[in-house]
Amino acid sequence: MNQNDQQAYDRGTSLFSPDGRIYQVEYAREAVKRGAPSLGIRTADGVVLAAQRHTSSSLMEGDSIEKLHKLDDYLGAASAGHVADARRLIEGARTGAQRNRLRYGEPVGVETLTKTLSDEIQETTQIGGTRPFGAALLVAGMDGGKPGAEPRLFQTDPSGAPQEWRAVAIGSGRDDIQEFLEAEWSEDLTLDGGVEVAVRALLESDDELNAASMTVATISADGYRSVPENDINAVLDDYAPESDNDSESGE
Repeated sequence: MNQNDQQAYDRGTSLFSPDGRIYQVEYAREAVKRGAPSLGIRTADGVVLAAQRHTSSSLMEGDSIEKLHKLDDYLGAASAGHVADARRLIEGARTGAQRNRLRYGEPVGVETLTKTLSDEIQETTQIGGTRPFGAALLVAGMDGGKPGAEPRLFQTDPSGAPQEWRAVAIGSGRDDIQEFLEAEWSEDLTLDGGVEVAVRALLESDDELNAASMTVATISADGYRSVPENDINAVLDDYAPESDNDSESGE
């Protein structure tokens, strides 16, 4: 296929190329890869969400960069990609969670909410005059928010395909973080252990990160909770000496 033919399919957000590709969806995935990394880890008693916060200036307030989002009492999400696109999806997820409570008198399931979001995302790949969302979400929580509920973790991408994961990363540096998660995840991982693995995983993308440039949250039987910077610093303090010792032993 020559360049002119490819450009013709570039202009159509809902057209397949002769080799079965939708270029606008692929470009949206590239937008996600350029975003600061986010990750999710499912543990035996809950889910951990973590993300790196990029600030464009030392004068910017880091707390104004929202990467982790509370959707409901037992539901949360992490985003990567275009911030405005992610906010639109987050607002839709919150509305869906509240609508379920009003209609059925109970919290929405993690899988149900993820598939509702995925349907909205997928529609943008079929309808002319729109473009795919340049953002990906990790949707996590305790299924149904009931006693004994099962922790679950899902990913959505710009094509609208939902996938369930034990541990997954999205955004820049995804390959390195995913490799680390595959090595460190285990079935008996606790919630506190998941927080430690999440912080260490973010260091795989940038070993100069500090607690102020990370945001971590947990979702368990106690609901959605943000992890204080002091707890993140405790993990960083435990991890830093190990790195220092390794470097000294190599001298």
